[in-house]
Amino acid sequence: MTSIFLTGHPGVGKTTVVERVVYALMSRGLRVGGMITKEVREGGKRIGFEILDIESGVRGWLAHVKREDGPVIGRYRVNLRDLEDVGVRALIRSIEEADIIVCDEIGPMERTSSRFREVIVEVLASGKPFIATLHHRYSEDLVEEVRCASQFNIIKITYTNRDILPLHVTSLVLKEIRGS
Repeated sequence: MTSIFLTGHPGVGKTTVVERVVYALMSRGLRVGGMITKEVREGGKRIGFEILDIESGVRGWLAHVKREDGPVIGRYRVNLRDLEDVGVRALIRSIEEADIIVCDEIGPMERTSSRFREVIVEVLASGKPFIATLHHRYSEDLVEEVRCASQFNIIKITYTNRDILPLHVTSLVLKEIRGS
């Protein structure tokens, strides 16, 4: 099956594109599982990132500026417990139960977890359609790691194409599912 990797600079709309694709696929009766990462702002300033399990709605903290333990990425500390209890668990469940697996994002915070990295390899080996966003600095390195995917597309999101990409990505996934 095809893996679709979306990349682009921060703030370009990677998560928004993924959320629209998830909605479009679910509205067609497909079971979409995995995780989405969203920034959390307080008083106009970003204070951290939240993880959302797409299927269950369970939320957790990926990273926070006031967290006192965990790996440091920039001004944030990563919450490995929530990353693994919410995000990794959602990905594992998706391998068994979902039609399509989503991971927003594969980036430096998520990669601090060895279990997360292992599960991404398991997702790629599952043969299920996989949609993931890649941190712009890691896209080339990650491509080398995902060569085990039988077929993959890398799509760069820009301010010019971000509004049409949800339809394009949804069409790619539906074509893949119908062709199998």
